[in-house]
Amino acid sequence: MKRPYVGRFAPTPSGPLHFGSLVTALASWLDARHHGGHWLLRVDDLDPPRQQPGAVDTILHQLDRFGLHWDGAPLYQSRRADAYAAAVERLLAGKQAFYCTLSRKQLKALDNVHPGPAVARPPGPDRAVRLTVADGERCFEDRLQGRICADLTQEGGPFVIRRRDGLFAYQLACALDDADQDITDVVRGSDLLASTLRQLRVLECLGAPAPRYAHLPVIMDPAGGKMSKSAGAAALDEAHPAPYLHAALGCVGLAPEPALARASVDEQLAWASAHWHPALLPTGRRQPPPAFLRAARD
Repeated sequence: MKRPYVGRFAPTPSGPLHFGSLVTALASWLDARHHGGHWLLRVDDLDPPRQQPGAVDTILHQLDRFGLHWDGAPLYQSRRADAYAAAVERLLAGKQAFYCTLSRKQLKALDNVHPGPAVARPPGPDRAVRLTVADGERCFEDRLQGRICADLTQEGGPFVIRRRDGLFAYQLACALDDADQDITDVVRGSDLLASTLRQLRVLECLGAPAPRYAHLPVIMDPAGGKMSKSAGAAALDEAHPAPYLHAALGCVGLAPEPALARASVDEQLAWASAHWHPALLPTGRRQPPPAFLRAARD
């Protein structure tokens, strides 16, 4: 039986949302609304050193100002430690994970390919937990990127699911959250393609169903680099959301009339919901910035 559509947007509170974040959120929101499904908000506040004070409130405010209202209460990864710990213990008990003390320096000497459970260690302090990977090429069908394949044994090998400092790793948390929230569809940037096969491995080991994936081409910044918080991408101007939303509509495959840029966000989203279809989503790995951003930069 087909599961009811459940999508999600999962920002990291390392800073406010930028234009690329808006495009991803908009595409995910439109996909959920098009399919008559739910759109959930998950805050990936898993790594305290990366978080910026006040960023969570800023992100919630930005989404509200752009009319992208989520269903239900947000889920915070920082409150899910018990669930992550139980999953790690289950994977250890099933011999699908193991303790490891290899340092980054040691891994570099091995060309950054982990040798696997042969170097497993007993439980103890300063030990990471790694998930085993299956031999051979693994593949999945992406809605936008087509068939994606990789051999994880050659792409780093067994990967960390709990760090040496006790913090849980993104691959574990993201996959488990998708399973526990019954996520059926993940719409996100193509920069996360490399994570998907690892998250699918987590779900496989936990016996959980996998969502469908659609990896959008990432928006480049006006200087030609990937738009990201770490690269200093400018925050959205939530005081003037209409022109930003209008530009984002073009990045998810629509062709709004210039006059629509002067309409309210509710009017723009109503127009987008009436005209958008999943087949309009762009393919490829990268997308140039819209003229609006280039003009704003100049």
